[in-house]
Amino acid sequence: MSGLVLKLSPKERVLINGAVIENGDRRSRLSIVTPNANILRLRDAIHPEEAKTPVRRVCYIAQLVLSGDAEEEEARLQILRGIEQLSHVFTDADSRSQLDHATKHILAGNAYQCLKALRTLLPREDRLMAARPQ
Repeated sequence: MSGLVLKLSPKERVLINGAVIENGDRRSRLSIVTPNANILRLRDAIHPEEAKTPVRRVCYIAQLVLSGDAEEEEARLQILRGIEQLSHVFTDADSRSQLDHATKHILAGNAYQCLKALRTLLPREDRLMAARPQ
């Protein structure tokens, strides 16, 4: 099993199973061999004040599971409700596929893969939000 390989920039921070790890002064690679480790690049994290749109709110809840700041069962229910609501807006085949992936992963207890699938919807949401009448 190859696991996950993280390529880190100098001074980049990553959250692994609740611990913040900061890279040194040089680029480096970390191989994560533990299956189902909770990993979040802090440069990709959505901050609470940025969770103002439907997709970002659902992503934020998945992040809270990864960081250990949310009770997994309650967060799972919130994520599933959020995905259900998103499915009413994102009706194209690719978006539906990503929502299906997110659902399968959160039901399997894999918040990282759920978050990864949901993040693909962020550019689409941005376009929809920019196109809406003010």
